[in-house]
Amino acid sequence: MKKWIMSGLFFFACAFALVLMFTVPGREHVAEEEQPPAMPEVTLDAAAAEEKAKASCITCHGNQLEGGMGPSLQTIGAEHDANKLYQIISEGTSGGMPAFEGQLTEEEIANLALWLAEKK
Repeated sequence: MKKWIMSGLFFFACAFALVLMFTVPGREHVAEEEQPPAMPEVTLDAAAAEEKAKASCITCHGNQLEGGMGPSLQTIGAEHDANKLYQIISEGTSGGMPAFEGQLTEEEIANLALWLAEKK
């Protein structure tokens, strides 16, 4: 009887190990997923960035980016650099900010991130 129980436990442990081997991602795969989106190289066009901000941001962040439903962006450049802002705008946040990837081009998002990064 003990041999039967031990054999069953051994079989279960082996089956569980096989399932884990094929379902848990490897270190390389996890590292690839954690990479933030790469910001493309753009030259700052403040007028275009301001237009995009008026079209996309003022609903939540206010007419003067003073805050409202979303936080104030008037000094956001003191908190985040352009790369982090690019990531936030592209992917959104769990705090309620929507992702703008797909709504704005990568270049528009990068230009907006550069413009916001100058607000210190």
